[in-house]
Amino acid sequence: MSAGDLAVVIISGALLLLVLMLALPLIKLSRLIDETTRTVQIFNAEFEPMLGEAKTTLSEANKQLKRIDNITADVEQVTENINSLVAVFTSSVGAPITKLVGVLQGFTSILGKRRK
Repeated sequence: MSAGDLAVVIISGALLLLVLMLALPLIKLSRLIDETTRTVQIFNAEFEPMLGEAKTTLSEANKQLKRIDNITADVEQVTENINSLVAVFTSSVGAPITKLVGVLQGFTSILGKRRK
């Protein structure tokens, strides 16, 4: 074996070692990509039902909000009716009572003056 043959054997061995060293990370990268693909497939399979459930939940929440809006509107209307009723009651009963109190104060002032 000559020096040239020995150099070729050493270079080919070094290239083989380099190829093996590069092959291991590539194999690991391939496994990582396969695992990522499986994870994405599982995620997609589970994500679609979750979106359906979220849509149903959101729809039910919107129904409840509409009911609360209706209840709030009804409470507002009842409050307005009560305010109107209080105003009518105050004007119809309050004015005569005020006059009666004024008349009673007049009588008590007259009776107080006569007693002296």
